[in-house]
Amino acid sequence: MQIILASGSPRRREILALLKIPFEVVVSHMPEKTDKTKPEELVCDLSAQKAENVFALCSQEGRLQEQALVIGADTIVYHNGSILGKPKDKAHACRMLQSLQNDVHQVYTGVTYILQKGENITRGTFYETTDVCMYGMSDEEILRYVETKEPMDKAGAYAVQGIGMVNIRWIRGDYQNVVGLPLAGLYRRLQSEGIDLLG
Repeated sequence: MQIILASGSPRRREILALLKIPFEVVVSHMPEKTDKTKPEELVCDLSAQKAENVFALCSQEGRLQEQALVIGADTIVYHNGSILGKPKDKAHACRMLQSLQNDVHQVYTGVTYILQKGENITRGTFYETTDVCMYGMSDEEILRYVETKEPMDKAGAYAVQGIGMVNIRWIRGDYQNVVGLPLAGLYRRLQSEGIDLLG
């Protein structure tokens, strides 16, 4: 089966590569726009837009095999009623990190899969939520971390799989979800569709 990851995120590629199955990456270049305000609805909407965009593009270009799976995903951080996406600049990253200190926040990832088997096309969308608590960081530590540039393309301005891991007190839930692709949830849902990625 042809597997297409509709994401330019190197973290999502690394997670999917853990299954040791072949896949290709086709990045959706559509603007990320949604009118959804609830975090679970927002990530589901954006993941669906990405998957649909790549599915349509590959279809139009005749790149889809008879059996194909397209996977789209989107991740945000949610804290005290605010959705935190990627920081606009270093000052914005510092403000985000200051707001997350010594407090619990949620990471939401929405995943959409489009499964084509011949003439049959099945779509599914779901989301996962994981609680994360950070240690307190001084302003100097925050600035030093932001200067590494690691936070600049991350929702909430931090990475649990990079240097930022030293600032994480605990994670309650799916670690892979925080990185950007809840692989266990995706695997189980595809199993229910009759697809075993490892079989």
